[in-house]
Amino acid sequence: MTGILLIDKPQGWTSSDVVAKLRGILHERRIGHSGTLDPLATGLLVVFVGRATRAVSFAEGHDKRYLAGLRLGVETDTQDVTGTRTGGDPRPVTEAELEAALAQFRGPIQQIPPMYSAIKVGGKKLYEIARRGGEVERKPRPVTIHELRLAGREGEDWLLDVACSKGTYVRTLCHDLGRSLGCGGCMSSLRRVQAGDFSVAQAHTLDQVQAAADRGEAEALLLPVDSLFAGHPALTVSPAQEKKLRTGAVLVTAEACSGPYRVYGAGGDFLALCEARAGQLKTIKSFFEVDRE
Repeated sequence: MTGILLIDKPQGWTSSDVVAKLRGILHERRIGHSGTLDPLATGLLVVFVGRATRAVSFAEGHDKRYLAGLRLGVETDTQDVTGTRTGGDPRPVTEAELEAALAQFRGPIQQIPPMYSAIKVGGKKLYEIARRGGEVERKPRPVTIHELRLAGREGEDWLLDVACSKGTYVRTLCHDLGRSLGCGGCMSSLRRVQAGDFSVAQAHTLDQVQAAADRGEAEALLLPVDSLFAGHPALTVSPAQEKKLRTGAVLVTAEACSGPYRVYGAGGDFLALCEARAGQLKTIKSFFEVDRE
C-alpha cells in the first residue's frame, strides 16, 4: 500500500497519535506526515503511506492556510487557550482597530518562536525547558504571511484567515497581534484548511478510514504519490531506460529541457522524480518498490 492519505485530524489528538492509529488500521509500518498539528488544532494532516514516505521532505516546505481563533485580552504561557494565563487587558477592541493592526503583520515578518515549541536550543527542546519553569533567549526567525484577513466572529473570538510560509507559528501571530493592540491576545482555536495544493475538503476522518478498511477499500482513499509533483512535467522512459533507472544509473536524454520531471515507465508506473541537466537525467528520489530477496 503506497500513496498520500489526507486526514482531517480531530481535536485532542497529536499528529503522532494519528500516525499510530493509521498503522493499526492500515497494517502498514511505513507511515509519516508533513507538518505537525498541535492537539488543540484540527484539520488537514498530509499523511504518507508505504513507499510514499520518501516524499515527506518535499511536502514539509509547503505553504499552509489556517482558520484561527483570536482571543483578545488574554495572554498565556503557551500563547493559546490551553496554557496558564499570564496577563492581558480585557478592554474592548473595535473591528477597525484590529483591521489596522493586521496590516503590519502581512508580508515578510520576524517571529520569536514560543517557549512551548519543539525547536532545540543547546540540544534541548524548548517545551522541555518551559515545562521545568525555564526560559531561554530565542532568536527571531523570518516567516512570510501571504494573506491575513478577518473572517468573522465566533462568540467572543475573532476568526482570522491566515496563509503563511513554513515555520510560521499562528499562536505567536495571535500573541503578537494582541501585544500590538496593547491588550494581549492568544489563539483560541486552529484549523488547517490547506497545505500546498491539498485541501481539507479532500480529507477523510479516522472513522471514515476505519470504515473503508473494514470493507477492504482503504487503498481507494489514497492519492497517488506523483500528485505531490503535479506541477512538474511528465516524462516517459523506454523499458531499457527504466531498467537502468531502477539500478540508479544516470540516463542520457536529449528530449528533456533542464529541470525536474515526473518520470514514468512505459507501463505508466510512476518511477521517480528526476532532474534533467546537460542532456542527462538523474534521479532525485525514486518511488518504485524495491524487490527484496
